[in-house]
Amino acid sequence: MNLLEDLRWRDLIADCTDLDGLGRRLAGGPITLYCGFDPTGDSLHAGHLMGQFTLRRFQLAGHHPIPLAGGATGMIGDPGGRSSERNLLGRDELVHNVTCITRQLAKFIDFESSTNPARLVDNAEWTAPVSYIDFLRDIGKHFSVNVMLAKESVRARLGSDSGISYTEFSYMLLQAYDFLHLRQTFNCELQIGGSDQYGNIVAGCDLIPKKLGVAAWGLTFPLITDAGGQKFGKSTGGGAVWLDPAKTSPYRFYQHFINTDDSRVVEYLKKFTFLPHEQIE
Repeated sequence: MNLLEDLRWRDLIADCTDLDGLGRRLAGGPITLYCGFDPTGDSLHAGHLMGQFTLRRFQLAGHHPIPLAGGATGMIGDPGGRSSERNLLGRDELVHNVTCITRQLAKFIDFESSTNPARLVDNAEWTAPVSYIDFLRDIGKHFSVNVMLAKESVRARLGSDSGISYTEFSYMLLQAYDFLHLRQTFNCELQIGGSDQYGNIVAGCDLIPKKLGVAAWGLTFPLITDAGGQKFGKSTGGGAVWLDPAKTSPYRFYQHFINTDDSRVVEYLKKFTFLPHEQIE
């Protein structure tokens, strides 16, 4: 069973820009891929494990993972899945958050491998030096506002009382620019993320051929939600389940999983463990 077959068996594929093409590319040798984590808080939560574990699954299969800390995109905030705009973080708070989540990312992905070590990047490094005029000229001209307005994350906010600010509306351009930069700099050909990120990921996959004339792929995994339909890890019933032991004790973290409804045990074993198929079945 190859990697994509394993991901499909674990129900870890929601959408892909070109699944057959990606399969052929993976069969041709190791690929570099990335997943972004915006530092909107000083800790990642249990829902972020999906992205980290998927990067790790690719790494174990011989590929080259890049976890990205969103030092730039975190200053704006993704409008997806929100009914109102985020409170903008100050620079000092954002720097602190990037430092904290960087330490957490290093616990799940191997940065010391002798064959395919992970590479941690912060998008503030390449976004901050770009002028607004240059960004509009070099990146913005490749995007249709009509297409952007059709994205689910934007349409949902346009239909709400709070609407959407130009700041948040621009988020998908910044994420697309990240993918372009990583494709140019590290030959990164694949972006992964939660299913709510698909529109932003597609934006990058569309931009790269226009700018570079080469292919790029996007792959999303399903979001895990609780009984109330809220994203896993952000449940309000007992507070968010953080990866920082100072915010969520190891005992409470353990209890969160041990209290899983029996009907979801197999699903969680597939998605949150690296156990082989025969052991889970």
